[in-house]
Amino acid sequence: MAALTAHDIENVIFHVAEALRVPVLILALVALALVIIELGGFIVELVRRRRRDFSRLETAAGDARERLGKKDENAAFAALRPVAWSRSMERTMAALVIEAAKPPADDRLAKRLADFDFGSLRRLERTRMLVRAGPALGLMGTLIPLSPALAGLAAGNVARLSNNLRVAFSVTVLGLLVGAVAYGISLVRDRIYGQDLSDLEYVAATLGAVGGVAPSQQHRPTSSGDPSAEDKA
Repeated sequence: MAALTAHDIENVIFHVAEALRVPVLILALVALALVIIELGGFIVELVRRRRRDFSRLETAAGDARERLGKKDENAAFAALRPVAWSRSMERTMAALVIEAAKPPADDRLAKRLADFDFGSLRRLERTRMLVRAGPALGLMGTLIPLSPALAGLAAGNVARLSNNLRVAFSVTVLGLLVGAVAYGISLVRDRIYGQDLSDLEYVAATLGAVGGVAPSQQHRPTSSGDPSAEDKA
């Protein structure tokens, strides 16, 4: 069997890159669809939190504590529901009420807060992945068509050159758009999720079980949009 030459290896790499052309373009479109979905969910989250106010939270937490003192868990949760800005907050508040009704509950409530925090991190991971995947797909989609474009240039085929360059530049713009939008969403979501956790910690402290301790804060991300900050954490 003859040994592989450098030309053979180059041909293998070329064919592999060519085989990736369609999958990369499809993945770029999928990334665009995902970031549009995330943007829609992000807008809904902002609208729900436009009425966020500490006085409302303080009043709701005080009412919940009073009703919980009367052993009325349903009424306590009903008092907290208007200040639950998301379904995950609502579920966590319901769990806090249940745990606070069974003292001593410090450890169990701290675990509920930590679980909420980890759930927030999972939601953030979706857009954080797009922050990296968008530009990566854009770069791949740029470089792959350049080889046939240069081949068309060498052969004097201007139409082939033009078509491949159009694809290359379009995918570049698409990848950068996905990355930029995902970065902005991640940045703001990190802040509002941190605020949600702070609200829940206040509720837990008001119910008299956690006492203001926030063990779940050690799991908070250091930066929502900068992946290198996560690596340093």
